[in-house]
Amino acid sequence: MNQASFNQSLLSFLDDSPTPFHAVSAMKYSLLDAGYEELDEQQEWVISEGGRYFVTRNDSSIIAFTAPSLDFAHQGFRMIGAHTDSPCLKVKPNAHLERFGHHQLGVEVYGGVLMHTWLDRDLSIAGRVTFKTEDGILTSRLIDFKEPIALVPNVAIHLNRGVNSDGFKVNPQEEILPILCGADNDFDFEAILTEQIRREHSDVSVASVLSFELCLYDVQKAAVTGLKEEYISASRLDNLLSCYVGLQALLASEEKRPTMLICTDHEEVGSQSACGANGPFLEDVLRRLTPSPEQYTQAIQRSMLVSADNAHALHPNYASKHDQLHAPLINKGAVIKVNNNQRYATNSETTAVYKNLALEAGFAVQTFVVRSDMACGSTIGPITAGEIGVATLDIGLPTFAMHSIRELAGCDDAFNLYQVLVLFSQCDQLISK
Repeated sequence: MNQASFNQSLLSFLDDSPTPFHAVSAMKYSLLDAGYEELDEQQEWVISEGGRYFVTRNDSSIIAFTAPSLDFAHQGFRMIGAHTDSPCLKVKPNAHLERFGHHQLGVEVYGGVLMHTWLDRDLSIAGRVTFKTEDGILTSRLIDFKEPIALVPNVAIHLNRGVNSDGFKVNPQEEILPILCGADNDFDFEAILTEQIRREHSDVSVASVLSFELCLYDVQKAAVTGLKEEYISASRLDNLLSCYVGLQALLASEEKRPTMLICTDHEEVGSQSACGANGPFLEDVLRRLTPSPEQYTQAIQRSMLVSADNAHALHPNYASKHDQLHAPLINKGAVIKVNNNQRYATNSETTAVYKNLALEAGFAVQTFVVRSDMACGSTIGPITAGEIGVATLDIGLPTFAMHSIRELAGCDDAFNLYQVLVLFSQCDQLISK
């Protein structure tokens, strides 16, 4: 795969993944096409040497792995981690509002949304709906309206004269509610969802919608942009960009050593869930592969996790926001993220493993350290390291406008990280002890 085809497939993946559910579905079908076998957590697992497998939880988290050898205790795993969720607006359970001549939806802010960027955008709705069929069976299906059906108009400057000098604060209860249509139109949200399920899934008959998990998203397509076509502009780069890179690295691995991709939900709100990095999903999978406590600990101590999440690129308009000696540039290489207060799990040894692979392959490496007078974000890296005790590197691709409805990354960086992660998946030696 060359860089152009890699990036075009990335754009398609981003467009096909408006929610974590859709992202996991897209990854699932890529794995099935590549010959991976789906496992069911409710069933007994039979793992064969040379096999390739994946398992999902909650439809929004996925773990895939290769088994070139079943001696996981002595082989360990080369792990690549990312998260499937992104900051967004989620539809509340009792969603319908009729106010001042318009039908609107009540929404809840999910994660650290850069809220003003959601104004004046063409929005659609996607997610998972759970319902009773006409046969009395409870089931769920994914839906995606795809078309622009909602918007949150800004208020005119004439009614907010100080907006450019004083800043614009968006009240998440009152001022971010999307408009769907005029109040003269009939509106039954359950009926709208039922019709959408029927439109997308002719194999089921809906008796009644019981619940849903729906997100709003920007319908503008992901794109290669810039005068010299150097940038990728898209929604949800944080962190579907890393999910895609990790997936492609897994698919391209030569399966010399057991390699595992872990993409979990709910990172943007702390990962504390049954399918999040701070939940039992990864440990449950590893313990089924290494049944005895002795084997489990041996496998973990012979493993390494590369936790891939986005990194703050040096913004030319906001250069003072960075430590100038640790300010990554777009298209100048992946970024090793370091924080001595353990907001990132990187240490000197995991840094050395990645740097050695990258530099020997001819790829640049950058380092990010947040300014000492600013708070530092975090990732699934320290959560996973703390949960299972695996040596971890936090790495990311330099990005502008993180948590905006539309983010910006470099065309070179994702492909370069992918190539290094392929080498990592084949790496025999980590740190000699």
